[in-house]
Amino acid sequence: MIKNLKNKELKNEEDPDNICEECFKKDESVLQNLILTGFKICKSCRISKTVFPF
Repeated sequence: MIKNLKNKELKNEEDPDNICEECFKKDESVLQNLILTGFKICKSCRISKTVFPF
């Protein structure tokens, strides 16, 4: 249910490439990480995944 609501919110955004898949915040580093790594995550989520890879 929550996932469906978040997907609807993403469809309403004008630029979905700048929205992090982990924390759903809009950040310009998401597009940069998408190009570099292939994942749509922001800089802070990428650091947390690097430090705590669980």
